[in-house]
Amino acid sequence: MSSRTNVALVIGANGVIGGNLIDHLRTLDDWDVVGVSRRGGTDAPGLRHVSVDLLDREATRAALGELREVTHVFYAAYQDRPSWSELVGPNLAMLVNTVEAVEAVAPLRHVNLMQGYKVYGAHLGPFKTPAKEDDPGHLPPEFNVDQQNFLEQSSRGKGWTWSALRPSVVCGYALGNPMNLVMVLAVYASMCAELGLPLRFPGKPGAYDTLLEMTDATLLSKAAVWASTNEQCANQAFNITNGDLFRWRHMWPVIADHFGLTVAEPLPMSLADTMGDKGPLWNDMVQRHGLADTSFEQVSSWPFGDAVFSWDYDFIADSSKARRFGFTEFVDSEAMFRSAFDDLRKRRIIP
Repeated sequence: MSSRTNVALVIGANGVIGGNLIDHLRTLDDWDVVGVSRRGGTDAPGLRHVSVDLLDREATRAALGELREVTHVFYAAYQDRPSWSELVGPNLAMLVNTVEAVEAVAPLRHVNLMQGYKVYGAHLGPFKTPAKEDDPGHLPPEFNVDQQNFLEQSSRGKGWTWSALRPSVVCGYALGNPMNLVMVLAVYASMCAELGLPLRFPGKPGAYDTLLEMTDATLLSKAAVWASTNEQCANQAFNITNGDLFRWRHMWPVIADHFGLTVAEPLPMSLADTMGDKGPLWNDMVQRHGLADTSFEQVSSWPFGDAVFSWDYDFIADSSKARRFGFTEFVDSEAMFRSAFDDLRKRRIIP
C-alpha cells in the first residue's frame, strides 16, 4: 500500500454497498482501499483484496492482523439466516471479530456501520413514519441495534469513533447479491420483453400505492465518507435517502417504458416461485443476445423483490438530520433507475 492519508477497510467488498463504496473511494486522491469478503477479488492500483470468513475469529485476526495501516473501517457485511433471532449471532460476531482484529494493530480512527430501517421495526410491519434517528426502539431481536451497541461500548475511551448510516433500499450494481432490487427489476422486465408480455406489478395490492424511497449506492458511498471524516458526525446515526418519495403506481410505467413495455394491471405473485423455472430462459437470453456469461443465480434476488413489493405501508424516513449536519447530496429516483438499467446494458448483463 502507498503512504496515503487514509486507508479504508471495506467489509463486504462484493456487495452492492461495499462494491460501490470501493469504486467511489478509488476516485478520491487520499485513500487506499482494502476490500474484505469471502470470495476475494482482483487487486488494482490502490486496492487490494483479502479473503476471509469473518465468523472465524482466529482466521480474521490472522488475515486482518497484517493490515497495520488501516484508519477507517466501513462495515457493510451481512449473512442471512432463516429467522430474525438467528440473524443476531453471526452478524454481531463478524463485526466484533473485525473491530477487535483491526484495533489491536492499526491506528484506527473511525468505524462506519451500515444499518437499515430494521432499526425502526420496518421489517415487522407498519412503523412510525417518517422514521427519525432518535425514535424509540422495539423489542429485540435486532442485530442492527446490537451492532451499534457494541460500537458504542467498545469505542469508549479509545482513539476511534463510530457512525451508523440507515439507507432505504440500496440501488446499484452488484452480481450475486441477495438484496439487489435493481437486478430484480431489470431481469424481470427483460424476461417480460423476451416473452412479449406487459410489465405487471407483482406485489401486494396495497403496496402499489404506498409511499417509499430509495438510496442510490453512489450517494450512500459519498455519505459514508462524509460521516467518517467529519468530527461533528462522530458517534451519530443518520438516515440516508435520495431525497424524494414515490409510489410504485407512478414509478412502474417509468420502468416499463425504459424496457419498451406496456403496463397491465397488478397481479400479486411470488417472484421466488414464479421465477423458479426461468433458468433455461435466462441461459437462452444470454446466448441469443450475446450477454456476459452470468448464471441465473448471479442475477437472482427474487425473495428480496418479494419482500420489497410486499410493503403495503409507507416505508420512509426523515433524512433532515444528515442535511443539518452538512450532507446535502440528493438523487432523482427516476433518473437513478434509468441510469442503473443503462449501466446493466453497457455491462451486457441484460439485453
